[in-house]
Amino acid sequence: MISRPNPAENYESAIRLFETLRTQEPQGMNPLCRNQLLTRGFRTERSIVLVHGYTSAPPQFHTLGHEFFQRGFNVLMSPLPRHGLAERMTRVHGGLTAEELAAFADRTLDVAAGLGNRVTIMGLSMGGVTAAWAAQHRKDLDLSIIISPAFGFRKIPERLTRSAMLLFGLLPDAFVWWDPEAKENGAPSYAYPKYSRHALTQLLRLGFAVKDDAAKKPPAAKKIVMVLNPSDDMVNNDMSEKIAALWKTHGANVSTFSFDAGLMLPHDLVALDQKGQRTDVVYPKLVELAGK
Repeated sequence: MISRPNPAENYESAIRLFETLRTQEPQGMNPLCRNQLLTRGFRTERSIVLVHGYTSAPPQFHTLGHEFFQRGFNVLMSPLPRHGLAERMTRVHGGLTAEELAAFADRTLDVAAGLGNRVTIMGLSMGGVTAAWAAQHRKDLDLSIIISPAFGFRKIPERLTRSAMLLFGLLPDAFVWWDPEAKENGAPSYAYPKYSRHALTQLLRLGFAVKDDAAKKPPAAKKIVMVLNPSDDMVNNDMSEKIAALWKTHGANVSTFSFDAGLMLPHDLVALDQKGQRTDVVYPKLVELAGK
């Protein structure tokens, strides 16, 4: 996957690129999930792109996004490809590809380049892997904050992850309830209640592309922060730490922060509607990490 950057040169060109994102949205979007820009009307010192997780949507980050806006950032929140549709049972996300995620990173960072003198990307889970890909490839990226990235899953041993990716990519796709008991009620109203196994293989593809590149060359971003949640029952934190270690072997500016396991945070530690949420702890720390 090749990065094709075309960063906006100024605020006016950034707004034109943002309007292009809006016009390219597919029909049937949930109005809450459209591309959203929180702007002060001029180029600020800092801009930030907030990237939600798989089957979620921009509302996952709305509250935190407004927190960054109040602190002087211009803020861009965009739906990942094939996300944000009002039809929550859609199967369109089963066609998601790693290439689409990489192109999404380029497009949103192109906009952010004209919104702020220094650009940050912050992503959770699938958004975290997307932010990691951006960190590897975008030299105009000042800071990448990678939260609970889904480089692998706890239910699959690390040594079998690549093989599982290849196998499930060859098998017919299947759509599985995130919560088999709650079903449609097992996800927020803006999110999809089922996941596609094919989409997860593409997420892993992007993650392995990051890992393979990190083994060969340093990341392009000026600084990277890996944020881990020891209580996460979804993703494999060891794989995230190993990618951070690969970056460090090249002398990159990479740090890791882990939340206290005693907080028992959910995988989605950002959205307000998650059980066991501690945004009183999580938000100040994420803002602090973005401000350093």
